[in-house]
Amino acid sequence: MKLSCIVKSVKNVQIYPSDMDVEIEEITKFSGDKTQNGMYFCLRGSNYDGHNYAAESVKNGAVCIVTEKILPKVKCVQVITNDVRLAFAKFSATFYGDPQKKLKIIGVVGTNGKTSTATMIYEMLNLAGKNCAFIGTLGVKYNDQTLEESLTTPDPDYLYKLFKTFVDGGVMYVVMELSAHAIWLKKASAICFECLIFTNCTQDHLDYFVDYSSYRMVKKSAFDKKSRFFIVNTDDSLGQEIYNENPKKTLTYGIYTPADVFAVNIKESLFGTSFVINMFDMVYNVECDLLGEFNVSNLLASASACFLCGIKPEKIVKYIKKLKVVSGRMECVGEYMGGKIFIDYAHTPDGLNKSLSFLSSTTNGKTIALFGAGGNRDTKKRSVMGKIAGDIADFVIITSDNPRYEDPLSIINDIEMGIKSVTKEYKVVPDRYDAIRQGILSLNMGDSLLIAGKGSENYQEINGNKLGFSDKQVVLSIIGELEGQK
Repeated sequence: MKLSCIVKSVKNVQIYPSDMDVEIEEITKFSGDKTQNGMYFCLRGSNYDGHNYAAESVKNGAVCIVTEKILPKVKCVQVITNDVRLAFAKFSATFYGDPQKKLKIIGVVGTNGKTSTATMIYEMLNLAGKNCAFIGTLGVKYNDQTLEESLTTPDPDYLYKLFKTFVDGGVMYVVMELSAHAIWLKKASAICFECLIFTNCTQDHLDYFVDYSSYRMVKKSAFDKKSRFFIVNTDDSLGQEIYNENPKKTLTYGIYTPADVFAVNIKESLFGTSFVINMFDMVYNVECDLLGEFNVSNLLASASACFLCGIKPEKIVKYIKKLKVVSGRMECVGEYMGGKIFIDYAHTPDGLNKSLSFLSSTTNGKTIALFGAGGNRDTKKRSVMGKIAGDIADFVIITSDNPRYEDPLSIINDIEMGIKSVTKEYKVVPDRYDAIRQGILSLNMGDSLLIAGKGSENYQEINGNKLGFSDKQVVLSIIGELEGQK
């Protein structure tokens, strides 16, 4: 594709030296990539500046760089723009033929519930015969294929390539998680969403966004004029703000506040949930396998999106009953000595609070919490989560999560500062396998064990290495070993 065709999507760019006919065959953000007539984007990160590696990209085949300043020593065509991040998204979309314009794309924004909500929508749209693809924490899913993806929202060069693949494969709808980082980095800036969903906003990622106010504003910034419809949770104060600023294009849902779609008579158990859903004054009884009031909220969001996609309410209710528990999201993965074992991705104060509160209210015996916290991430939430666990659970086991480059014991100490302020009913077991084993061995009839923080992740990240580790598989292995000894 000629450069002249690619740069049309961004205003006020300069070409130096002027050569609009240069042919671009590949795009990349990595200077070390070997390319054939490549276009390299000089992205700035927290710890690097891509401008410093532009010359290396030319040695590796780039014939054009996208930059925020002229680099006189770099001998190739240079596209100068005041925002390389924005250009990265828009040029990527154009390079792949603007496939996003041929799809109806549903985005899900929020601290908690993104994966569950997106998965529910994906499954219900496919049940309705509307060929839908999924992009999120659980990977990429389309046409019975699953691809692993390390980022909640892929970078633009891969994201728009995926969209082209979807279009070529006959996909009609895409539901995708839109993380706060993705919003801030403008990854989806070339997308006009069919609808954009807001689930909630609670403390997370303050290592990156500095303070909660900044994090909150990033979430809100996704809800711009481009998207066709908004679906917002008015039980959340930020959801109320989004609605108040865009009432004509916003559909609301909630449990505790007036909304277009709401639930009443919620009944929770360890085996499933029932409630009455009111969708625009059409009332239906619902029963499903999903656990917890937080999943009722996710279902309301999902039902609202499916309604906007043309599915009749009575069909939506039918599909809800067919939904299975989302992998690693309040998933019961085994039993031992009459006690149930759950894994959940809860890695924020709000997520841990909701998961433990659900188990505490539905468990006949004691509730045991087992969790850690990620290294090189928001340190402020660690003691908060420790206090929450100590307040709600009958006993807590503090262990390691993904320590990354931090000392696991230092992370554990931060959590312990919160928990010991409210209870002495806890212990520290740094090795996660041993911690899970001790948690299982402590179970008695009617107890519940929550293993939180990692959900369906199949690795532990330690000193830059991703070592194979699945909470679910560890649980099943330990139960098998213990049962075999009886």
